[in-house]
Amino acid sequence: MYCNYCGKVIQDDANLCAYCGRRVGAVAGRTRLMRPPKGSPDRKIAGVCAAFAEYFDLDVTIVRVVWLLIVLFAGGGILAYVIGWIVIPEAPQVVVSAPPVSVQPYQNP
Repeated sequence: MYCNYCGKVIQDDANLCAYCGRRVGAVAGRTRLMRPPKGSPDRKIAGVCAAFAEYFDLDVTIVRVVWLLIVLFAGGGILAYVIGWIVIPEAPQVVVSAPPVSVQPYQNP
């Protein structure tokens, strides 16, 4: 399989391109703006930058740097972050459960 954005060969079951980081295949982006759940590695303070990065399909580092520049030079970034923290809902935590394992007693042959 090839990445539609950078043209590199990637694994057939990949959801993200290892070279450019873009979504590939049938993986759809979020249709709603939602912050990552607590304990997520994408969430640093409140997950506002991660929510915008996933919604607009951008790298979260780029969103954080742009947000920092807005805070330093425009001054309204802190207020916008707090408003985003309050307004953007948190995504529900996904719990993965393993199927029950049936243990067979040991039998001598």
